[in-house]
Amino acid sequence: MSNWALIIYCGIITYLTRFTMIALVKKEMFSDRMREVLSFVPSAIFPAIIFPAILINDLGLFQVENNPKIIAAIIATVIGIFTRSIIATIFSGLISYWILIFAV
Repeated sequence: MSNWALIIYCGIITYLTRFTMIALVKKEMFSDRMREVLSFVPSAIFPAIIFPAILINDLGLFQVENNPKIIAAIIATVIGIFTRSIIATIFSGLISYWILIFAV
């Protein structure tokens, strides 16, 4: 099997498994308690995705000293808290990271 066929096959399988949950599961099937519990899932998943990208370097080691990603994340967090804008948060994080790695 070629690489492209494998990529397309995996994409179709992933799409179908996610589509079935969206198409077949109705909101009325869940109790109020279940909906409340499921509302916390994005808040629990987001740090698990973001923190390794910030704190682990290219070698897979935990890096805290001399890490410009941490400073850029703090700047983006502060901007996000004050502006409540996703676009401003993203751009402030990117710009501060670029300034830290290229100018400093």
